[in-house]
Amino acid sequence: MNALERLEITCSRAWPPLVAEPLGEWSLRWAAGFTGRANSALAVGDPDRELGDALDAVCDFAHGRGIAPMVQVVRDSPNERAIAAAGWVPAAHHGAGHEVAVLTKGHVHVKVPPAGHFHLNVADEPEPGWWELALRPGEDSPAARQVLTGGKVGYGVATTGDTLAGVVRGALVDDWLHVGRLEVAPAFRRRGLGSALMDAVQTWGAEHGAAHAVLQVAEGNSGALALYAGLGYAPHHRYRYWVPAPGSCEDSTS
Repeated sequence: MNALERLEITCSRAWPPLVAEPLGEWSLRWAAGFTGRANSALAVGDPDRELGDALDAVCDFAHGRGIAPMVQVVRDSPNERAIAAAGWVPAAHHGAGHEVAVLTKGHVHVKVPPAGHFHLNVADEPEPGWWELALRPGEDSPAARQVLTGGKVGYGVATTGDTLAGVVRGALVDDWLHVGRLEVAPAFRRRGLGSALMDAVQTWGAEHGAAHAVLQVAEGNSGALALYAGLGYAPHHRYRYWVPAPGSCEDSTS
């Protein structure tokens, strides 16, 4: 297994599904439909069986839990080429975008937050209102909350008075800080609050032993890509979601 695939496993551990079953070095994941990352097979390394049998196992696992079969695989990897050759197709209609950039920052450190109108804090438990801003319309569910509270997590908030202006999530896996769910309320955008929240969660990560940081962002999200580039994040690799071709991978459980 190469460094790209190992980082994919790190990111998966920072975003834990409700159910994960090994398929050789692959992982079959389910979280009641909350995000592609937690409801797809992570196809890294060797599935320890013929590829066709592995993809059949992906289908059976997904159908048995009421989700559509999908794999997450490093772009241009041998696994991706084999999956394409087996007749699977890019998940072009995946809501959040089927191609995702993985960005890394080689060093995170403690940084004194600048003075301003916002109070920044990263806590071990989400403050009131964190979920309402961090979860998008239609996402709030017990499964979503379980995924986002799994592992060692810091919940960042920016407040002004009694108003919650922004949130972010940081998760620690070994010496990696995984950053996600950065969201600034519309009324407070374009004030540098996204950068301030990133500084806060990176400081929390450094204080808890993180040496570097990673995040995942859809290739089509140009605003986020520009923000993270300005904060020192660089492209590491990309992954894509693949699904069975129409008419294949029938549900044998029905």
